[in-house]
Amino acid sequence: MHRVVALVRPVQSTFELGCAAEVFGTVRAGVPQHYELRVCTETPGPVETSAGYTMSVPLGLSALASADTVLIPGWAPVEAPLSARVHRALLRAHSRGARLVTICSGVFALARTGLLDGRSATTHWGRAAQLRREFPRVRVEPERPYVDHGDVATSAGAGAGIDLCLHLVRRDHGAAYAGLLARHMVMPPHREAPPPPGPLDGLLEWAGARLGTPLSVSDLAAYLSVSPRTLARRFADRLGTSPGAWLLALRITEARTLLEETDLPVEAVAARVGLTSAVNLRRHFRAQVGTTPGAYRRAFRVP
Repeated sequence: MHRVVALVRPVQSTFELGCAAEVFGTVRAGVPQHYELRVCTETPGPVETSAGYTMSVPLGLSALASADTVLIPGWAPVEAPLSARVHRALLRAHSRGARLVTICSGVFALARTGLLDGRSATTHWGRAAQLRREFPRVRVEPERPYVDHGDVATSAGAGAGIDLCLHLVRRDHGAAYAGLLARHMVMPPHREAPPPPGPLDGLLEWAGARLGTPLSVSDLAAYLSVSPRTLARRFADRLGTSPGAWLLALRITEARTLLEETDLPVEAVAARVGLTSAVNLRRHFRAQVGTTPGAYRRAFRVP
């Protein structure tokens, strides 16, 4: 059981905390329970919320010592400093391997630990300028719904927090389980390869239907009637990635689904997603996912 501990403070946003509760803390019939959600605060007891009621939080910062994921579901007011105790608790959790995740304004708390220095992060577009001013060493990318570095992850507005949480579920337990959870939440399955900026005109669907072909960046640019250089600039400006990297992520996402949901040999999976050979698939799969296609299938295969 993966333990998620949400760190709250007054005045706590109920929606951001609710996002975490829906994904990590709600027991659903027919859905395996892989997560346990707990809530803690610096001073246990009543915590005022943005909804006008007070909630009782009996757990203190010691709960972070056993967390696999520490989640900060908003931070209000964003100017509020970290106390020395909270600062130490967050750094200790990170140093022992816990994943630190923020929703919306929670990024301000994480930025105060220094763990985002030199790295990209996102937040609500209305707070992006303030985040840049206060933390010039953080690369703020408000256009991105979430940014995941593995050990730390941030999301934009509160709605994007659900996207990030489902992305983490997909990373932990595979696309099929994340999709099952999303269906119970009546949410669209989250895509790990985000669509490119600008007028899409069905590009994602068009590219997805042609993954088994030798699709190139030039083909993507031609579909949008722009030059490859213009396409690359748009990707760099808006997503912080290249069209080639986006296309590869799309192929790997489809490969993960096929490994989970079919018995196709690895060679056939490679052909289906346009990576031509099992050797090529294994190389890119290990680089993107951190394991081999075979090991991934054994871990996440849907019966």
